[in-house]
Amino acid sequence: MSERLDASALKSGALVCLVFAIPFSLGARWAADSRNDDGLAIALTLAALAGFVIGSGVGAWVQTKGLPLLHGLVTASGTYLAAQTVFIIARLVTGRDVHWFAALFNVTPALFAGLIGGVLGMVLQRRGAVPGRSSGSGPQGGS
Repeated sequence: MSERLDASALKSGALVCLVFAIPFSLGARWAADSRNDDGLAIALTLAALAGFVIGSGVGAWVQTKGLPLLHGLVTASGTYLAAQTVFIIARLVTGRDVHWFAALFNVTPALFAGLIGGVLGMVLQRRGAVPGRSSGSGPQGGS
C-alpha cells in the first residue's frame, strides 16, 4: 500500500494538522479537565476538527497518486493516532488518568474530518487548482 501513497503529501498534510488541530485538541482536554467548562471544550474540539479537515485537505490536494480520499483519511487518522499516542504516554508517565474511551471514540470524528478534507482536496484538483502556483502573476499571468 505504501506505493499507493504519496509520502510527501501525507507529511505536508500532517504538518498542517499538527499546527491547526493539535493545539485545539490540547486546549479542549485542558478545558474539560481543569476548568470543567464543557462549552469551551466543545468549541475547541470543533476547532480541532476543522484543523483536521484543513490538514487532510492539504494532503489530499497535493498528492500525485490520484487517490485524494485515501490521502485525506490517512492524513487525518495517522496524525490523530500519532498525537494520541504521545498524549497517552505523557499521561501514563505523569501518573494521570487516561481517557481510553474518549481516545478511541474520537478516531471516528477524525476519520470524518479526513473524508471531508479528502473531498475538498479532490474538488480543488478537479477544478484545476494546482498547489504552489499563484494566479495572475509571473510570466503566464498578468497583462
